[in-house]
Amino acid sequence: MNSDINQFLEQFNDLDVENIGQWPVAVKVVVAIFLSVVLSGLLYMTMVKDRIVQLESVAKEEIELKQQYSSKYYVAANLELFQQQMIEAETIFANQLRSLPESHETPGLLDDITFIGTTSGLDFVKLNWQPEITKEIYIELPIDIEVIGAYHDFGSFVSKIAGLPRIVTLHDFTIVIPQPEKEILNLKLQAKTYRYQEASEQ
Repeated sequence: MNSDINQFLEQFNDLDVENIGQWPVAVKVVVAIFLSVVLSGLLYMTMVKDRIVQLESVAKEEIELKQQYSSKYYVAANLELFQQQMIEAETIFANQLRSLPESHETPGLLDDITFIGTTSGLDFVKLNWQPEITKEIYIELPIDIEVIGAYHDFGSFVSKIAGLPRIVTLHDFTIVIPQPEKEILNLKLQAKTYRYQEASEQ
């Protein structure tokens, strides 16, 4: 076995590079295999490897495009429904905006609250605007209110405030009984209305 290997290796000792045609067949086969491996490696490194990376990138892009197509197809298939929902949302938003007093309407809101209070049988001790509180898309306008009257008059007052065409919320109720024998109560609360924050204010 060793002698066969030695004989095979001896064939490489006296090779004439300029006369490849006279090389033994076994040597030609080994050299051909070696050159094939080297060329295959070079071909893979120079061409195939980049192509594989490009193929993986394209396959990933294909998945993303399919997902985009699927979502856009869903929107296109339901376009009329989405348009109808958009119109309804815009209508609701516009109605809500109309419920917020504009800057020139806020002084009149105090008149409305005063009228409601007096017609409910209450006497005003205090009715003052407080500093505005700026939120993300609207401005909060607090009003400190203090009135004197009977318990049922308070109920009428709160009910009529809730019926105003503009959005007014009531907070922080405090009821004090200064003269129990006269059934007169003192009510302190804070009313809040809201104004849409325009682009120039944002």
